Amino acid sequence: MTDRQQLIVKNVDQVKSMILEAERWLWAHPQTGFTEWQANGYLTDKFEALGYTLTQAGNIPGFYTDVDTGKPGPTLVIMGELDALDIANHPESVNGMTHCCGHHAQAAALLGIAAALKQPGALDGLCGKIRLMAVPAEEMIQLGFREKLRKEGTITFFAGKIELMNRGFFDDVDIAFMVHGSSTAPDSPIDFSCSSGNNGCIMKTLRFKGKSAHAGGSPHLGINAEYAAMLGMQAANDLRETFREKDMVRFHPVVMGVNSAVNIIPDELVVESHVRAKTLAAIAFENKKINRAMAGGALAMGAGVEISDRPGHSPAFHDPTLMKLAEKCCCELVGEEHVSFDYDEWQTGTTDFGDVTQIMPGVQFNASGASGVVHGIDYKVTDPNRLCVNSAKAQLFLADALLGNNAIAAKEIIENYKPAYTSIPEFLETANKLILDKDAVRYDENGDVTIDFQNH
Repeated sequence: MTDRQQLIVKNVDQVKSMILEAERWLWAHPQTGFTEWQANGYLTDKFEALGYTLTQAGNIPGFYTDVDTGKPGPTLVIMGELDALDIANHPESVNGMTHCCGHHAQAAALLGIAAALKQPGALDGLCGKIRLMAVPAEEMIQLGFREKLRKEGTITFFAGKIELMNRGFFDDVDIAFMVHGSSTAPDSPIDFSCSSGNNGCIMKTLRFKGKSAHAGGSPHLGINAEYAAMLGMQAANDLRETFREKDMVRFHPVVMGVNSAVNIIPDELVVESHVRAKTLAAIAFENKKINRAMAGGALAMGAGVEISDRPGHSPAFHDPTLMKLAEKCCCELVGEEHVSFDYDEWQTGTTDFGDVTQIMPGVQFNASGASGVVHGIDYKVTDPNRLCVNSAKAQLFLADALLGNNAIAAKEIIENYKPAYTSIPEFLETANKLILDKDAVRYDENGDVTIDFQNH
């Protein structure tokens, strides 16, 4: 380790108790996306006690603060997520929610980074700014609730980072990174890992509409919305053989509710799903096919279907140069034998960190310290020191490598990055075009049908 790195380790160790206390508190107070007011309040109090002035998101959780080195240079952002999951059957669930993706650990590490940056010598030799940002609603769940917020004007987008982007939180930011927790066996030698990126997705709500009738006495008078949905999902399932391997497509519909009783033909059934793929073009292409299948299922039964599509997460492409620098920093912290960065591996899950990488270079790498299945009932933190404390150290190593030495490393990465969009407004405009609300199957008074399931 260099002298600077030894200082960073010392500075983080000085605030280790604060990090570990925050991890336990946040674990015990889980809340889902756009409702994380307890976590937001806890972290606000801690940050302000450290002397930080915060810019709050306002009517949703989330905030940022800038650490200014006092010398001109790039601005990098380090993020920590706030939201939990609906996992009511987890043994440590609180009000039906649990932090089974480890976002609470990210937030605890972010607090540790903030505290360490207040230690003597923390900013020596650096230029530019470090923006520390607490972010809500990474998990793309509770679509009905988020649609309600959208219609009320509380949010514009369903995911936290793009919503904060829409509110100016990423203005003047040049480069981004964060650390996510990973689940490994407690005896795994790997402390840090990373892949080349993640799928993106579009969010879907499908409302099949039929006609109720007595299921035994007069089924001929009804139109079964459940059967229409089953036919649509079967048709979509049969399309899987047309998905190209290179696109890494995933489609996983879930029935959210049916309006009926056991002796009544159901007149309404709601299905939610993601359509995931490696590129925005592939997402749009496969989503159109799936919409067609759902319309076809409704038509076969004489039913209707309302299709609501919303922008989800963009694909996350980790900048290879930034990824390489992150790998080097992790190796310097824990040793090469404890680091596994795979430049060919692609993850089919999604994250709204992908929205950030559409406009600036970024990398999200993983820290060990949890076991069980991510998003599962057996998920638990086994080593908060690996998950939170080492995570804070690795991120500060990377910030130091980027902004030290006149920020040569950061400037080179920024200069060579070719973003998908040249500006935040251009990206947001494109995302808005993904919004679709269609009565996909309509019947006139003569029974003639009109099918319309796509944007034109």
